[in-house]
Amino acid sequence: MTYIEIGKAINTHGLKGELKIESWSDFDEIRYTPGNKIYIGRNDEMQAFTVKSYRPHKGYALVAFEELPDINAAERFKGCVLYVDAADRHALDEGEYYFDELIGLMVEDEDGRHIGEVIAVEETNGAQDNLRVAREGNSDVLIPNIPEFVKKVDTEVKVITIHVVPGLL
Repeated sequence: MTYIEIGKAINTHGLKGELKIESWSDFDEIRYTPGNKIYIGRNDEMQAFTVKSYRPHKGYALVAFEELPDINAAERFKGCVLYVDAADRHALDEGEYYFDELIGLMVEDEDGRHIGEVIAVEETNGAQDNLRVAREGNSDVLIPNIPEFVKKVDTEVKVITIHVVPGLL
């Protein structure tokens, strides 16, 4: 099984066993649908939990699990990272990609010239995401992940083709 990190339990909330989660997912409503399986890593071990309820609260996800009936049961998972099984991810619309699908792809311009490799996808508050591209012999560059710059993503060939404008690189 391949696990993908989706957040971190930073605290408990209330007495009914909810975990306050710093979410790293854009799909909280889908991830935390009641009945879904979430895995919590603790002491080098993965434990499966079934989502009982989810609600957003002050920028965090409050999630209750069937297996954690109260605060005492939930307390031991503070500070633990939450995961989903990669096979359980929902399909995205055409032209949308999970961040981990983009990391490691080679980047080239429209003429096929090698630019570098995507080493991270960085989120911005309110603006587009940026692809951080490591370039050999040069500093990293941020490429806005929008159609004006990212012209083609080919996950099979593992190449992203971008449109280069003056000042981008």
